[in-house]
Amino acid sequence: MPSDAQLHLMNTVHRCLLKATGGRMGWRVFGMPVVELTTTGRRSGRQRTVMLTSPVQRGEAVVVVASRGGDDQHPGWYHNLLAQPEVQVALGGKPQRAMRARVATPEERSTLWSEVTSRYKGYANYQTKTKREIPLVFLEPITSD
Repeated sequence: MPSDAQLHLMNTVHRCLLKATGGRMGWRVFGMPVVELTTTGRRSGRQRTVMLTSPVQRGEAVVVVASRGGDDQHPGWYHNLLAQPEVQVALGGKPQRAMRARVATPEERSTLWSEVTSRYKGYANYQTKTKREIPLVFLEPITSD
C-alpha cells in the first residue's frame, strides 16, 4: 500500500506536470478524467487538495473512489468530506466549483462498482487487498434553490 509520503509525492508530481504543460497534460489518467478535490481538514480546518481520477460521471455528478490503493485505511480526504461535505472540485482544468459530497448508497454502489471494475480492473484488484468495502463518493453540484 502506498504510504502517506508516497501519495503526497504522487500528487505533487501530478500538479507539477499540469503546471509545466500549462494544463495540456495530466487531466486524464488511464482514460479517466482527473479531479482536483479540495476538502476542509477535519482536525486542522485547513484546505486540503488531492488529485483523483473519476471512473464514472452521472450528469454533472462526478464519482470518485476512496480506494487508497487497497489500503485497510480510508484516505484522509474521505474522512474530511464525511466531516464537511461541502468541497471544491476542478475537473479537466476547468475552474473550481462548489460541490457537495455524499457516499453512494449500498444500492448505488452495487450498480456502480460493477461498472467501475469492468472498465478499470485496478479498482477490483484494490478491493481484493482489503477487508473494508471501498466507498464510492458522488460529488454533486450545489444548486441555489
